[in-house]
Amino acid sequence: MESLSELSVQFSQLSMFPFFDMAHYVVSVMSAREQAGALDIAARSPMASWFSAMLYCFGGGILSSILLAEPPIAVLSNTTNIMLASTIWYMVYYFPYDLFYNCFFFLPIRLIIAGMKEVTRTWKILSGVTHAHSHYKDALLVMITIGWARGAGGGLISNFEQLVRGVWKPESNEFLKMSYPVKVTLIGAVLFTLQHGHYLPISRHNLMLIYTMFLVLIKVTMMLTHSTASPFLPLETPLQRILFGQRQKPSEVRQSASSSGAKGKPSKKTLDKDSGEQSKKKDS
Repeated sequence: MESLSELSVQFSQLSMFPFFDMAHYVVSVMSAREQAGALDIAARSPMASWFSAMLYCFGGGILSSILLAEPPIAVLSNTTNIMLASTIWYMVYYFPYDLFYNCFFFLPIRLIIAGMKEVTRTWKILSGVTHAHSHYKDALLVMITIGWARGAGGGLISNFEQLVRGVWKPESNEFLKMSYPVKVTLIGAVLFTLQHGHYLPISRHNLMLIYTMFLVLIKVTMMLTHSTASPFLPLETPLQRILFGQRQKPSEVRQSASSSGAKGKPSKKTLDKDSGEQSKKKDS
């Protein structure tokens, strides 16, 4: 147990710059390149392509700054990180024969950088929670929101990033159909907020190690199995039925209303028969 505790302490003291930040930028820019029409945008408008890639890389910092009424352009003040991310963007899109992209697309290498990116997710969530606490003491919802925004900002502002590329898909809003990275970041923001407020009986460095190991394990498993489904789905479906499944869907309400109306409305043959009987009674 002591060795595990020492390992978690050493792990919590890891520096994200430069190697983990580089992995985050590589994975983010490669994800931006793999979007539909991204290569055409890069050929027609390099500035739009660069701005889109920067939103992938620094979307969490931009969104959390907006929510805290801080200047979102402050992310540009870190010249070293901007230059590093811009260099990676150029190499991913414009390196001759796509050698740089194909090198990191190789599965063993991509597994490594994807795992390193998940490590940065933990650090971003924690920094968002602590930063929000410095502004709003013991405001749990604010801490959760900022931790969530900083850890998954690239996904939460995906609609704005699409506008930069000239695409508008409101049905892809993360609040309508939440992806796995956004879900797991929200869970992490809740856990680190509860731990920060001493509501969770676990030390910070142990929580960082456990949560990061979970992130890396799930990410590597999903990549090896080529799975796109959320691993939380088996738990989400019964919970949704229990908590939110009691109300009828609008389509079911319309169908039940139309069927009841059809049952209550007399047929044409019945109406003709009734009118005939009434006329006979009048004649008699």
